[in-house]
Amino acid sequence: MPDRAPQPVDRQLPTEEARDLISLVREIAQREIAPYAAEEEDAGRFPRELFGLLSESGLLGLPYDSEHGGGDQPYEVYLQVLEELAAARLTVGLGVSVHSLACHALATYGTKEQQVEHLPAMLGGGLLGAYCLSEPSSGSDAASLRTKAVRDGDDWVITGTKAWITHGGIADFYTVMARTGGEGSRGITAFLVPGDAEGLSGAAPEKKMGMKGSPTAQVHFDGVRVPDSRRLGEEGQGFAIALSALDSGRLGIAACAIGVAQAALDEAVAYATSRRQFGRPIADFQGLRFMLADMATRIEAGRALYLSAARLRDAGRPFSKQAAMAKLLCTDSAMQVTTDAVQILGGYGYTADFPAERYMREAKVLQIVEGTNQIQRMVIARHLAGPESR
Repeated sequence: MPDRAPQPVDRQLPTEEARDLISLVREIAQREIAPYAAEEEDAGRFPRELFGLLSESGLLGLPYDSEHGGGDQPYEVYLQVLEELAAARLTVGLGVSVHSLACHALATYGTKEQQVEHLPAMLGGGLLGAYCLSEPSSGSDAASLRTKAVRDGDDWVITGTKAWITHGGIADFYTVMARTGGEGSRGITAFLVPGDAEGLSGAAPEKKMGMKGSPTAQVHFDGVRVPDSRRLGEEGQGFAIALSALDSGRLGIAACAIGVAQAALDEAVAYATSRRQFGRPIADFQGLRFMLADMATRIEAGRALYLSAARLRDAGRPFSKQAAMAKLLCTDSAMQVTTDAVQILGGYGYTADFPAERYMREAKVLQIVEGTNQIQRMVIARHLAGPESR
């Protein structure tokens, strides 16, 4: 069954331009994304052409400066665009979030010359990015990564394997964290690596529970040569760059989670108000009415939290703790809401004829990516009580 068009959310937006932007995103979602989401996810097809359309529409560079092809939009607006896209299809919403994450290091820490040379194509030239931090033996403990970059004259030679890379093997560019110094977080440097670099290859995509249309794969670097002009930031600054990007990326995941949860709620409400048992709609039964009320409340609370964190970011204030809270609450809420949606649909919810089961499978990964929710709790606790005693 084709997915329903996302139901309009009554949003508080700061400008008329932002309202027009959301209207454009909804039009694209209803026309180009939602009608094909179920079929394409089932077939494991990545909508590469759609990302070209999103780039042409200015949606792949929204939170970045217009000087380099960005959209000059505050995070408060950008995240609501992600939510709309994820409600139509998580592969698209999360793909835009990952692309934005991959642009962060260059846009924030790159030199003016690097930005002029590379950012316009990355933000609005049809390119698709990937972010390479995790490795087969380095996930939550990102500072222990082993991929190495060795200086050779004016070049760096990168060798190693990155894992769990969204858009791995199909991206046009990769923001890569590699070890250039000693052990620990201070020996890591960031690089901008072109997707067609000699020695770079993607493994077969992982076979996942959900998001089957979004390729997640290991990326191998077999002596990939990168000029020093593609080093981002200072030597040894890579881990700080990575954490800075992840704070913003976690807000993207939070927004995507609320999008999936909203889609699941819309599906549950539509089913409960049309499905009749014992001579009346099942939405008349108090047990289901209370479930729907709780689902809606979780969504509104999550949306309010991620927007509050975004407004801190837009104001230039610290937001790391709030980003971790938003990622934690929004993704846990999405898991609960999608599980409840499957329950409300009953047997139909467990079949692939309705999208509820897909929403439930997709919600699970959001509790894992860009820092598991256990890591988010550690981050929050450190802000409250300081680092753990050793």
